Amino acid sequence: MSTDVLVVGGGNAAVVSALTAADTGARVRLLERAPTHFRGGNSRHTRNIRCVHDTGDGFTTGPYPFAELWRDLCGVGEGPSDERLAELTVRESVSAPAWMAAHGAHWQPALSGTLNLARTNRFFLGGGKALLNSYYRTAERSGVTIEYDSRVTRLEWAGETCTAVHTDDGRRIPAASVVCASGGFEANLGWLGRYWGAAAQGFHVRGPSYNDGGVLRELLDAGAQQAGEERGFHAVAVDARGPKYDGGIATRIDSIPFGIVVNRDGRRFYDEGEDIWPKRYASWGRNIAGQPGQIAYALWDAKAQGTFLPPMYGPYTAGSVEELAERLGLDKRAVAETVGAFNTAVDRGGAPSRDFTMARPDGRATAGLDPPKSNWARRLDTPPYFAVPMRPGITFTYLGVAVTDRARVRRADGGVFRNVFAAGEIMSGNILSTGYLAGFGMTIGTVWGRIAGREAARHALG
Repeated sequence: MSTDVLVVGGGNAAVVSALTAADTGARVRLLERAPTHFRGGNSRHTRNIRCVHDTGDGFTTGPYPFAELWRDLCGVGEGPSDERLAELTVRESVSAPAWMAAHGAHWQPALSGTLNLARTNRFFLGGGKALLNSYYRTAERSGVTIEYDSRVTRLEWAGETCTAVHTDDGRRIPAASVVCASGGFEANLGWLGRYWGAAAQGFHVRGPSYNDGGVLRELLDAGAQQAGEERGFHAVAVDARGPKYDGGIATRIDSIPFGIVVNRDGRRFYDEGEDIWPKRYASWGRNIAGQPGQIAYALWDAKAQGTFLPPMYGPYTAGSVEELAERLGLDKRAVAETVGAFNTAVDRGGAPSRDFTMARPDGRATAGLDPPKSNWARRLDTPPYFAVPMRPGITFTYLGVAVTDRARVRRADGGVFRNVFAAGEIMSGNILSTGYLAGFGMTIGTVWGRIAGREAARHALG
């Protein structure tokens, strides 16, 4: 059977592209590198999507208008990479939930938790894996041909046209249009090492080991224009005791704003209360990546215990700060000095908040401390004390290919590839610079998957 639209990848952006192209009547083929039971890439580990909505409903607790989402996106990191494409993403997000539901998505009532997303984000019933399973069933019913264990090793070119893709089992697959939705290169520690040196070996990868950037490299070698920061990635603090690959959301550490963080020298190095957690949780992977040994330790006391999602492997605990430091293998004097200086700076700060909440900045800051803690500063003085070791957990990289507003891949010479489109993490650097908003990766994948699938089908069908 000839192929109108060939989709390379198996995560959210890929399957959305395939479904959209199939809706137009195109003959669609999807190549997923993973086996069936690991299909879905990073999307398996997601829980929600962030979209514009004017009113609350059974799945969100209130409105989240365009202006607010746009302001939130501009307020993380250095703001959007390409404001025009970022604005398009935000505007198109309003129609995503209805499209998703029509293609098999199911929602669950808003969840509470450390990230405080009940108003802004919609949660998938059963999480990302359930969402992907539903999409795959819909794709099969729609006639999409799905091939697993299919790693693309080469893109074949005739000028500015991709004539076929080659797979690791020796097949050559021609297609009228190609959608590249195969993710970034976060699992390629050698590639990361070009920018991070030996530090890359200390990184954990939250998703599968399959995301080695092979298709991205093929596009760049063929003359695609780069988009996104080379050293940039979405990375969170994960439990250092977790797996090197595929730990997903379960190993994320959410205690940081409730206490303090020290490096292996027992010293604080960044403001734990800079802003609300949904806007800053994705900065902590990079913060830790810059520390000696790429490791850090979150500390909190009994006042905070039980107020956030607990670490998967359980915290270290002790009756004193010194004992806790010894259990972590840290210099107990250094850690005790750090905690003492922090407590003194809290005493010199503003008055305690009557209502301690993470839903908004409370202005309860330290005074005379570098780095400060700008919000939620409370003394660590109530035993027992708790701690967990953390490493950078990379979700996806920002370096990718530049695209037009129709998802067509741009060339470095100023042109475009005639029949190649991109969606999801492989082009997220067009939208994101150095920051991240919880749930917005699924927004990018859904919005641009629909655009890429639609435009690829139009090109193929004329």
